[in-house]
Amino acid sequence: MKVLITGGAGFIGSHLAENYLGLGHEVYIIDDLSTGSLNNIKHLQEDRNLKNRFFVTIDTILNHNALLELVGICDVVIHMAAAVGVEYILENPLSSIVTNIKGTEKVLELCNKFKKKMMVASTSEVYGKHTHAPLLETDNIIYGPSTKSRWSYAASKLIDEFTALAYYRTKKLDVIIMRLFNTVGPRQTGRYGMVIPRFVQQALWDEPITVYGDGSQTRTFSYVQDVVEAVIKLIENEDTIGQVINIGGIDEISILSLAEKIKKLTASHSEIKFIPYDEVYTKDFEDMQRRVPSIKKIENLIGWRPTTGLDEILEKVIEYYRVNE
Repeated sequence: MKVLITGGAGFIGSHLAENYLGLGHEVYIIDDLSTGSLNNIKHLQEDRNLKNRFFVTIDTILNHNALLELVGICDVVIHMAAAVGVEYILENPLSSIVTNIKGTEKVLELCNKFKKKMMVASTSEVYGKHTHAPLLETDNIIYGPSTKSRWSYAASKLIDEFTALAYYRTKKLDVIIMRLFNTVGPRQTGRYGMVIPRFVQQALWDEPITVYGDGSQTRTFSYVQDVVEAVIKLIENEDTIGQVINIGGIDEISILSLAEKIKKLTASHSEIKFIPYDEVYTKDFEDMQRRVPSIKKIENLIGWRPTTGLDEILEKVIEYYRVNE
């Protein structure tokens, strides 16, 4: 099988590429490196055994001709390319909206042209300001005002979902939508507000571990390898077509408790320092107090549950940064 991964040099995309290559498939990626990195796929490019099975295009998905050729070649498309990270979105609101909405529309258009199965990566951000748990795929959406650009990311990804479902309903295109909840693991960067790599790096360097707000906000985290295995199984299962499906962890933890846990696991001398949101982000920022997924749907569809607990996830990330920093 020939697999196209948009955003394939990104954190999750590079792990997807690695896994599909390990299964013997041909993998094509396209990435403009706005948030991805060639370092994430360097080991794949340098592997002589993969010379005729791994192909990299450095370009934007808005380049019609480049994308046309790639979609035409491949059997299935996993659309991971997007603006990612709270800090990046707040600093680049217009380009984030254009990339997410126009980019997804372009990929859907070409997948429909060639009738290629497509998976769209969405996000837990689309749920908005809910404080209940767990979050169901059928829950209503609650956003803040349009003057808070934080919600532009959530809204743009929701538009991606609406567009994908419209292609499924009106064009009979085989589309699957996955809502990802805080995927973490090796190769993830803390540059764009990703909390675990940021905390781990601060702890290893004995710098203050900076908790934004009061640290009472809670999250769940899932290990990238668990997520990749879920993605591959979802694509293989015909019952997932036309569905919106959560993929996430089950261990809810406050951000303050996360900082304390990382400090303990690294034996760090770092202090935990609280920083008000307005000192970190623009005035357009609002946080989500709680984000915990229901995974009943994915369990019923493919029998998937995460197998890597939070402590093991943190140990793997800590080891990665000990070796690579």
